[in-house]
Order: sequence, then structure tokens, then C-alpha cells
Amino acid sequence: MKSPLEQFDILNVRNFFGGVNDFSFNNILLPLLFTLLLFSLYFIFILFKKARIIPLIYQYIMETDYRFIINIIKQQTGFKGLFWLPLIFVIFNFILFSNLLSLIPFGIALTSHLIVILWLSITMCVSIFSIGILNYNLKFLHIFIPQCPFVLLPILIPIEIFSYLIRLFSLAIRLAANILAGHTLVHIIITFLLNIIKIEFLLSLFIIIPLFLILTLEFGVAFLQAYVFTVLISIYLSDSLKSPYH
Repeated sequence: MKSPLEQFDILNVRNFFGGVNDFSFNNILLPLLFTLLLFSLYFIFILFKKARIIPLIYQYIMETDYRFIINIIKQQTGFKGLFWLPLIFVIFNFILFSNLLSLIPFGIALTSHLIVILWLSITMCVSIFSIGILNYNLKFLHIFIPQCPFVLLPILIPIEIFSYLIRLFSLAIRLAANILAGHTLVHIIITFLLNIIKIEFLLSLFIIIPLFLILTLEFGVAFLQAYVFTVLISIYLSDSLKSPYH
């Protein structure tokens, strides 16, 4: 691997059909399927275990995860947002599992691929906007009309619309950029460490300390980015659940 960014290349593993209608199994699908498998096994394991008043470790982790998402929704949307708890719960855990899976040696950072996260971001933002339309009909468009003098409306309305549309891209770019930057930094340090080992083994021991700290930081970033993504989704959802005339 000559470049640190080569780890993010999309490579075809198997082409099933040729010609115009091509269906290829690429390396992005591998972590996606593996994440979905782990995610499914995680819930199946919990469902087949009998709940206890004094929870065991697996039950405690699930309950903590569940309460954590509920608190986010209550803080950002109120009790109205609890209806969307299953969706937000799945989004948080899917991103978290994807981030953690990418930290395994030879793991592929699924959330660093902008095309994947951008599709998730656009789907969520369009769905949230549709919820606002369904709740308040065309009155929901009043969120684009700020309270200001009438003369300023031709200037401020396009700004409000643009700031609302930019959510589709900022939500995805924030997650993909942080994961990509972190993995690139780890790759550069590991490559530098391997080159130092060839020259002086004892000197390489001092490089292991910052590498360990960065890897620890990456575990924190994996959770933090899933948290930020979930909080932003909840904030956007609150705009569709509350009255546009508030």
C-alpha cells in the first residue's frame, strides 16, 4: 500500500453479471454485511436470554444502550420523539458497530465512504422533512420564513432554505471526514513505526506509546461520532415535530 488513502479504495470482489446491467460485490459490502450480522446476533442473543432483576453484563449493556438513546430523544425532541425510538436506536448502533468494526486489523471503514453515509444522511433528512409536511401540511414551510421586517424576507428566505438543505451534506461529511482522518493518521504512524523498527528497534518502542494513545482516541471517536450523528438527527426531527409557529 503506497498511499494511506488506498485503504479507502472501492474494489470489486466478484462480478456476477457483465455488460450494461452489472452487479458487483465490492469490498464495501463485506463490512456492511458483517455489521448487519453482528447487529442481528446482538439482538437475537438478548431476546433469547431471560431478563433478570439484577442484570448480567449483556443485559446491563443493552439496558444502558437503550436508556442512553431514550435520554437523547427526550432532551432533543421531548416525549413526541419516543415514537421514533426504534429508528434512532438502530441508526446509533449501526454507526457505532461500523466504526468499531473498522478498528479491527484489516477492517474496512464503512463510515469513511462518503457515498454510503451520504445516502443515509439524505434518506434521513428527506424522511424527517416529510414527517413535518405530514404533521402540518404546507404550514410546515413556515420554518423557512424568519420573523423579520418584510423587506429582508427576499434575502433571508433563500438563506434559510440553503441552511436547511446543507444539513443533508454536513451530516454525512462530518462523520466521514472524522473517520477518514483518524484512520489515515493511524496508518501513517504505523508505517512510520515499521520503518523505524528496520533501523532501530529500541527507538520504535517510544513510538508505540503515542500510537496506543491514538488508537484509544479512535475508540472514543467511534462512539462520539455515532453520538453526534444521533443527536443531530434528533434535533432535525424536533423541528418536524414542533409547530412551525413556535
